Amino acid sequence: MSYNNKVLDPTDDDVKKLLACKVHQGTKNVVQSMERYVHARRKDGIHIIDLHTTWQKLILAARVIVAIENPADICAISARPYGQRAVLKFAQYTGAQYAAGRFTPGTFTNQIQEKFIQPRLLVVTDPRTDHQAVTESSYVNIPVIAFCDTDSPLKYIDLAVPCNNRGQKAIGMMYWMLTREVLRMRGTIARKVPWEIKVDLFFYRDPEDVLKREEEQAYIAPAAGQYDAGFDKSTFEKTVAGAGTSWGDEAGNWDSVPQWGAE
Repeated sequence: MSYNNKVLDPTDDDVKKLLACKVHQGTKNVVQSMERYVHARRKDGIHIIDLHTTWQKLILAARVIVAIENPADICAISARPYGQRAVLKFAQYTGAQYAAGRFTPGTFTNQIQEKFIQPRLLVVTDPRTDHQAVTESSYVNIPVIAFCDTDSPLKYIDLAVPCNNRGQKAIGMMYWMLTREVLRMRGTIARKVPWEIKVDLFFYRDPEDVLKREEEQAYIAPAAGQYDAGFDKSTFEKTVAGAGTSWGDEAGNWDSVPQWGAE
């Protein structure tokens, strides 16, 4: 599948992961430049992306990234919230730079700016939301790799990876697979051994859910400590020792206690 090299072919598990994360689901609209990557159209109007071409472009993108000698010359950008955690993890494991959130205009062109950088390669999550970075890259001749949906514009895009770039899990899965292939081609990890990093780390996490979990843990921890602090071992031992005697007789003779019905 991948340039007649069976080593680079996807496994059954890889295809199942792509399908489970709905990487193949596009949008109801399709631009002319993305028609070549569309396999079919469902009855509800959703276009289905050909995973064969998705995997080929993913391998090609990994080969381009590996060709950059200094990993710090690669910059991953995502203005879309679902991709911000993914680009952070991608940069962490590959050694690249990242820009999550709003892209500051002039980052590639204004040398006076404090955050001015000169990358050799740009990886964007969505050409539409990251249009400012893509436009500036054309001014300074920076090649661009982009995850493109069926309705994504391909202007100034050098390598388009067709996939679902709107899904929360789809974006995380694509960045996870791209990171894994880059590390495999660099020789950092073995191809025959499953990567120990889980794909869940690349998925978007809702800040409200994270805050709610932290509050629940903070509520449970003091409560457990309160019960432990209220327990006095010495008092408990004295109570147990005193339980061996009669409640009403100091001598501890249980027979001396009158029966309930006897007068």
